[in-house]
Amino acid sequence: MKLLVDNMFPPVLGRGLGALFADGHHIEHIRDKFGTGGLPDEVWIERLGAEGGWCVLSGDRRIATKKPSREIFLRASLIGFFPLPAVLDLPLNGIAARILTVWPLMLAIEKSVQRGCFDVGIRSTRLGQIA
Repeated sequence: MKLLVDNMFPPVLGRGLGALFADGHHIEHIRDKFGTGGLPDEVWIERLGAEGGWCVLSGDRRIATKKPSREIFLRASLIGFFPLPAVLDLPLNGIAARILTVWPLMLAIEKSVQRGCFDVGIRSTRLGQIA
């Protein structure tokens, strides 16, 4: 899986996941991939789409739910994993634990769909699709 971790999470989360899953996966924090300039969502989404094969871990649920961001995201053929607010309220180790818990589900989704937006809940062992 190629996974971009967005600015809603500290770079250490992306780097830590990248180190943990270095064999067979490519995980980057958005700052490491695109620099610290703060690209607008539309720009980095389109760049990832042009590269192809990317998934995104984002705390910005507006990307998954609001026009035009959602349309741009889906048109770019990206798969997004969006933790619910309760997950975002956890300390960093709790957020990391949730990601590790659902990692096998994220991999299964990445292999089975071409695009989509999915919830990462606080307790659930499934990832619900965001309509």
